[in-house]
Parts: sequence; structure tokens; C-alpha cells
Amino acid sequence: MVAMKFYPIRIAWITAAVVCFLGVSCNDDDPPEPEPEQMGILVKTDATFGLVLTDSAGQVLYFFSRDADGKSACAGNCQSVWPKYYSSHAASSEGIEDDDIGTITLADGSLQTTYKGWPLYYYANDEGPGDIQGDGVGGNWFVAKPDYSVLLVQNQLVGGDGTAYTADLTPGEGLTRYFVDDYGRTLYGFVNDRYNMNRFTREDFGNNGVWPIYESEIQAVPSAANPEDFAEITVYGRTQLTYKGWPLYYFGQDAARGETKGIDFPQLGIWPVLNPDSPEATAP
Repeated sequence: MVAMKFYPIRIAWITAAVVCFLGVSCNDDDPPEPEPEQMGILVKTDATFGLVLTDSAGQVLYFFSRDADGKSACAGNCQSVWPKYYSSHAASSEGIEDDDIGTITLADGSLQTTYKGWPLYYYANDEGPGDIQGDGVGGNWFVAKPDYSVLLVQNQLVGGDGTAYTADLTPGEGLTRYFVDDYGRTLYGFVNDRYNMNRFTREDFGNNGVWPIYESEIQAVPSAANPEDFAEITVYGRTQLTYKGWPLYYFGQDAARGETKGIDFPQLGIWPVLNPDSPEATAP
């Protein structure tokens, strides 16, 4: 009984000795693992752009407008100018929500970090930490920020029946520029609305599931847009963001970012996507 009592301790001691013998360090002086917060995304303040996302060394990160569906559209030579960003501790820093951080696998099997579904990149021509030379390049690249109200994408419009459309709503292939929310979900206007006046939503919000209002306050907008074109209106006690007087909506059947099923519902032209070239809404 005595031997059995001390048997587990003896086994534990032998196991520890074997572990050390096999090369696993047992030295208390081994250097500690780097703190996760030194390896993740940081939120910095820039004099021009306000809050921006950087890596742990302060190198600025960017979004690509063609990544509308959350996949990286930067391939080939693009990757040499816009290298991907990846960190296994990307969600570790203050000001970054864990749920907003993700990872995608590229065609070559390597990983890339995403923020709110946007793949993150460096710009090769940035000379050092804090430098922001890539914003606005080609009209497609924008400095990554945690506080965008809207962003711009260039994406193929595809209606609810699977038909592809160009920017003028002619059937065919071609990228269209339009606004999305900060998570990449498509935003629409309603042709029967008037300037800063929602004429669709019912007082009881009974039809809000079909065309949910975009409930957002004005924060940052991409540099290709004019902040003065955005406003907030109150719709039966809720705040709705408008652009050039157009109240902004989602389409309830758009199940994922990048989808544009609302462009032909119930027919083309009733619920258009909006972009910097869109005309102002009609006055009441």
C-alpha cells in the first residue's frame, strides 16, 4: 500500500526527466514568448486620416476595393506592390475587437489577415512607419481604418436571378463602383425617396426586413467620397444614414458581403446602388 501511494509521484518524476532528456528545455532562464499585443494590429492616430490600422511596428495597412466578397483580388504583380499582411496575434491589441479579425487562405496556401472581412495589405512604396502614400492609388486602395461608416468597392453587379449587369444596368460583365457598409454589405437608395426623406419604411417597421434601413452615424468615409455628402435623418426614432440626400438601405435577401440581389428587385432601377457620381436626391 505504501508503494502504491508514492507510485504516481515516481512516474511524474521520471516523465519530467525524459522530457528534459529529449531536448525540451527545462531552464527557467529561457526567454519569454513575445507579448501578443506587440504582434497584432494597432490603432494609431494620423494627422490627416485620423484613426488608422498599422502592424506592430507602425507600418500602415490598406483595404482593396476589389475585395468586395472578402477574397483577395490582388494577384501576380499586384502582390509585389501590395504585400499581404498576416499575424497570428492580429486581434490582440486595444481598440480591435476579436470578432472583427479573420484569416483567409490564398491560392498558394498562405494566410492573410482580414479586418471586418477586408483582407489587409501593406504598400511597398510607404517609406516607413506612419507613412501613408497608398491611399487613393488607382481609386481602389484606401488606408485601413476602424471607423469607416461606408467604403467603396468595385464589383460585378449580379441580380437576384443570377444575371450579371454593368454599371448602366445592361446585362453583361463589368465592374461597378458603389458604396457598402464597413463590413462590405451593399447599400442601396430608393427612387421614390426624396432628399433626406425616407418614403418607404413604415412606422411600425413592418417592411424593414425587406429593405432594412442602414442605421449608422456619420463617421469616417473613404477619401474618394466627400464627407459633406453624408447626413443623418431620424426615421420613427431611429437614425438612418443618407448620401446626397438618398436614405441608405440594405436588401434583406443579400445574405453575404458582395451580393447585389436588390438591383433588379422588383425590377431594375427601383433600388440602385450609389457611388460618388450619383446625382443628388430630388427635393421634397
